[in-house]
Amino acid sequence: MATTQSSDASDEADSPAYTHPIQIGAFRAFLVVRLCTILGATGMTLIIAWQAYNIARLTMAPAQAAAQLGLIGLIQFSVIFAMTPFAGLVADNFKRTRVAMITLTIVLGCAAVLALSSYEGWISLPLIFCVAAVLGFGRAFQGPAISSLAPNIVPKHLLPKAIALGSIFWQAGAIVGPAIAGYAYALKPHYAYLASAGLFLASIVAMVLVGKVPQAPPQTGRHPIRQVLDGITYVRTNRLVLGAITLDLFAVLLAGTTALLPVYARDVLHVGAAGLGHLAAAPGVGAGLTALWFSFRPLKHNVGLKMLISVAVFGLATMVFGLTAFLPQQVAILVALAAMATWGSADMFSVFVRQSLIQLHTPDDMRGRVSSVSLMTISASNELGEAESGFLAALIGPVAAVILGGAGAIAITLWWSRLFPELRHARTFDPPETHFRPSHDAATGSKESQS
Repeated sequence: MATTQSSDASDEADSPAYTHPIQIGAFRAFLVVRLCTILGATGMTLIIAWQAYNIARLTMAPAQAAAQLGLIGLIQFSVIFAMTPFAGLVADNFKRTRVAMITLTIVLGCAAVLALSSYEGWISLPLIFCVAAVLGFGRAFQGPAISSLAPNIVPKHLLPKAIALGSIFWQAGAIVGPAIAGYAYALKPHYAYLASAGLFLASIVAMVLVGKVPQAPPQTGRHPIRQVLDGITYVRTNRLVLGAITLDLFAVLLAGTTALLPVYARDVLHVGAAGLGHLAAAPGVGAGLTALWFSFRPLKHNVGLKMLISVAVFGLATMVFGLTAFLPQQVAILVALAAMATWGSADMFSVFVRQSLIQLHTPDDMRGRVSSVSLMTISASNELGEAESGFLAALIGPVAAVILGGAGAIAITLWWSRLFPELRHARTFDPPETHFRPSHDAATGSKESQS
């Protein structure tokens, strides 16, 4: 037997001897990738928004400046939307670790450009918009490649724990990344971007240590366009997966508050850059604690109903955050932090259930394409949600936009519970014995039937 790390990674994924995913060396390296990537990404995203808003405020009123934040989100979503079909195809037909390293190199370059422009003083809104487009391109290909790795690194019976543990590292980065970036920016603006560049470099090194990850062979006998359509068709015909993905899409699209955090930090709560770091880190605190709980006590029963409840809580927390504008400042800051922590906890609950359902209910040779569809909806809810929040804030004000968005998320949850009863009736994460494939078999040309 070969003694290379790539062989070990393949053997570890099939071994029944492990009782926890942390025992698997390739998965430990994968966790480092997730941690460093989110540390760098969340910090850089926060500072991009903060710089853009402050540059805009030099010549614009708060409402117009908030619209610039919406434009950043719209640019990233447009690029991700355009690239998503190709990203899933690439993740299923090429080495996912290699694709991940290439995209990490792209975002590292973006961080370097922002650091240099901030240091030399020629950063501007047009430059930020261009970098946002490149970041959207990198994210479009990075998401499906990285998210499709874990199911082939750990045994299936450990996948829920692996998802929870990966979420802990992800949320730890979401907690620490914005805080570090906010403090670093307060010292020197370019320090925040240099830190992100270093973290992306560490992610590339860790991805090398993951080694070779087994994956299904590409469908070389099937036209690429047909393969792309197969992934979309699979999501459309699997109502459980479709309901989980679209619930997140519309709930976060309406109740996403992150785009307006700079507005709240500067013009509503008056807490400055350091306070912005605290507000941005608070959701990660709640999410991290929830993920830690799941890593030891994975959710097993009534998973769909509990996900619906968590999304409703997500919307309620958003409304409470919006209402802090009417409270005395000291009280408002504490309530805002508590609301954002609850927001993050509820979001983590929903993410854990959704990711487990999608990963366990999707065959490996389609995970890249299904993950790309999921990424597109996540991007729609995040980046397009940022655009919606920014533009709506420009029309009716940031406070009304946040409160209305939270109420909308609650309404969507109630509607989806009726529209997709499969979500309410999902008792466990157990997948079916076989998976429906909306395509013809590449070798025989025979149509596979639904189980």
